[in-house]
Amino acid sequence: MQKRLQYKHAIFREFYYAGSLSCAELSARIGKSIPLTTQMINNLIEEGVVEENGLAPSNGGRRPAMYAVKPDAMYVVAVAMDQMITRIAIVDFHNKPVGVVAQHELQLAHNTNALQQLKTIIEQAIKKSKVPRKKVLGVGIGMPGFIDAQQGINYSFFSKEGSNIAAYLSNALEVPVYIDNDSSIVALAEHRFGAAAGVRNAMVVNLGWGVGLGLILNNQLYRGENGFAGEFSHIPFFNNNKVCSCGKRGCLETETSLKVIIDKAEQGLKRKGNTTFLKKNFRTGAIEKDWLAIVKAAQLGDEYVIRLLTAAGYDIGRGVAVLIHLFNPELVLLSGRGAQAGRIWQAPVLQAVNEHCILRLAENTGIKVSQMGSRAELIGAAALVLENLVRIKNREIKKMPVER
Repeated sequence: MQKRLQYKHAIFREFYYAGSLSCAELSARIGKSIPLTTQMINNLIEEGVVEENGLAPSNGGRRPAMYAVKPDAMYVVAVAMDQMITRIAIVDFHNKPVGVVAQHELQLAHNTNALQQLKTIIEQAIKKSKVPRKKVLGVGIGMPGFIDAQQGINYSFFSKEGSNIAAYLSNALEVPVYIDNDSSIVALAEHRFGAAAGVRNAMVVNLGWGVGLGLILNNQLYRGENGFAGEFSHIPFFNNNKVCSCGKRGCLETETSLKVIIDKAEQGLKRKGNTTFLKKNFRTGAIEKDWLAIVKAAQLGDEYVIRLLTAAGYDIGRGVAVLIHLFNPELVLLSGRGAQAGRIWQAPVLQAVNEHCILRLAENTGIKVSQMGSRAELIGAAALVLENLVRIKNREIKKMPVER
């Protein structure tokens, strides 16, 4: 029974990423014989989970049947968190949300009730969706902080030091729960579904209230020894004496985060001579609303706002030059909430890379802005569940003999 479950999880994962597959394609992906794969597909069809999905394009011979998981056969709960806002989506097997994406203000810093509040709003989202609990494959959560995904621990937030919050939520919600750093799962989303798909080595910069980094190295998401890799925000870049959220001074984040850009926009409005679409009282206290006001102004060609984004983009580009020297990636992708501002980021980042990077390294590295934007973390959170299913599969199935 356990072996059969592991095979099913391996099949689900491949269908999730590919959409539809022939029996031969699925057999090659999971490394099992065609007879065994055919048997598993037939079993899943009988269970009402998989369905035939037409025929493959003709290559001159007989066209094989294609199969796919029914969209409503199973669901995933995707949770995207930052320090202040939590978004929750119940998505079907084609990553389409059931109903609207729920958004809640949930302060993580200095909030001893944050974990209980998180449990409550996830419960409410599942209940409101009316999706049967037995159809929920799991909950994937992207969150800020130093996270040991294997142990389910967030060392930066939540009240009990070293507590396994993934296990706590799994028990409370009665479904598997997996957590990971928000920038890592943004990179996972881009690697599986976005602009970094098919790219062997990519750096995915998560533009948000900090400046995170997800690393795709040798076609794998790299988390480091303890899961803490990618703390791009905290490279000491400036002698500005500004205290960073990490407690140290002069970090990249102190001049380039979206929060800092909002602060600078507000400060600049107090000075005469700055013509802008932003209103004098644009700072509402709702940080996401304030950021979207900046995005809208930039899209209208607001010179003042574009100068702010350009200055931040240039400094981010200096950091990107360091990444290129260290990792020699094929692609640097600007993603996350900040990517909502679009291609405005690209020119200043490229300028800084051209100025500060050795030409032979820089000329082979592409710089792109993601089309996913703020959706990337939700998509990555959903993918995190399927990734963990395959990790279980790898631990268990690799010990089993190959069936013929």
